[in-house]
Amino acid sequence: MGQPLAVAVTLAAAIILSAPYAQEVFAAIGAAWPAQFRGIAIGATVVPAGIAVLYGIARIRHCYLVRYTLLAVAVIIAAGYVFIGALLVTEIFHFVEYGVLGYLFYRVWRSAGDVSLVVLPAVAGTIAGTFDEWFQWFIPVRAGEARDIVLNAVASICGLLFALAADPPERLTLRLQPGSGTRVARWTTAAAAVFVAFFLTVHVGYDVSDPEVGSFRSRYSSDALLGASSDRASRWRSAPPVVRPGLAREDQYLTEGLWHIARRNEAWAAGDVVGAWRENRILEKFYGPVLDSPTSADGAAHRWPDAQRTDAGERGGKKAAPYASDEYAYPLFVWPVLR
Repeated sequence: MGQPLAVAVTLAAAIILSAPYAQEVFAAIGAAWPAQFRGIAIGATVVPAGIAVLYGIARIRHCYLVRYTLLAVAVIIAAGYVFIGALLVTEIFHFVEYGVLGYLFYRVWRSAGDVSLVVLPAVAGTIAGTFDEWFQWFIPVRAGEARDIVLNAVASICGLLFALAADPPERLTLRLQPGSGTRVARWTTAAAAVFVAFFLTVHVGYDVSDPEVGSFRSRYSSDALLGASSDRASRWRSAPPVVRPGLAREDQYLTEGLWHIARRNEAWAAGDVVGAWRENRILEKFYGPVLDSPTSADGAAHRWPDAQRTDAGERGGKKAAPYASDEYAYPLFVWPVLR
């Protein structure tokens, strides 16, 4: 198990750590060939996948029905992944990465002889995918969420199905052999622990309520937002966040502020004066430094001119209807203790 596991873990680490650089490569290709970019990305998936399918077919010399069925299911799932589930080109390319990873993890436990040779590669691929999305969430040029972990796991399972079709185990029983149950329990527990830690970091936050602006969701409490506002106002006077670093800790406070700015501007453009006013008040109260500082978004400040603010206040500021901002870009859940 040692060498195959080392190979699989090394590839998983390479996939995770290459995330910011892969994004830069995709951006460069998109800038050079904008019209052909999606086709290039799909081709980068379809071509190696097609070669793999031909290799798998050439390997099938017995147990035709079962192995061709496994290969067909892998192809069908892959097609759905690329053309339905994967909305971004980076997600499309992830299919190849995690498909190979699923195959390599299968090689680690191929000789187990029981159902653990199917369960353990799927669990290991899920752990790798969770760490990948967790790392992406921490860096500015990528984004990570639970949905993407599911996509990574699906790609790993496709690689596992391909491996079972192309290189089936010598024996396979549904009953766990001695020691297999312990391995499955340990790996499954590790996968659950990693996912829970990821979920608490990325998808659990606060409902911030204010009598004037209504409510909105944030990773920060009301007090934490006010503290972050004071801190950024001080730091950004001499060093505004005008450069978006490729490999650094993302400033989630800045990101949330930019989301509120985008939501405010969308509401204003759509004629929703009340929504635009409320979003602007959220920004003024909790994200003032994001309004006043040039940022990496476009290098400009975003505070409304006095005339526009006065107009919005007169037309929408006195509306008493409840308002709940929907600016948060990802699902964010609030536990009662965090309200």
